[in-house]
Amino acid sequence: MSLGITEILLILVAIILLFGGKRIPEIARALGRASYEYKKAKNIIKDEAQELKNAIEETAEKPEAFNPSSDKERPEN
Repeated sequence: MSLGITEILLILVAIILLFGGKRIPEIARALGRASYEYKKAKNIIKDEAQELKNAIEETAEKPEAFNPSSDKERPEN
C-alpha cells in the first residue's frame, strides 16, 4: 500500500490548514532535532551493548580471572 500524489497533496494541505505556514518550519525543526537525538541515543546504546558483549566474550575465554572460588585467592591456614 503506497501513497499516491493525490494523497500526499491532501495530507500537505491538511497540515498547512491545521498548523499554518509559520508553524511548519518550527515543527520540522523540532522533528529534525528529535530524530537526531533518537539516532544519537540509539548509537550510544548500540555501542554500549557491543562493549558489554565483548567483555562477556573475553570473560568466557578467561573464566579463571573471575572465579571467586579459585585456589589462588584462598588464604592458607
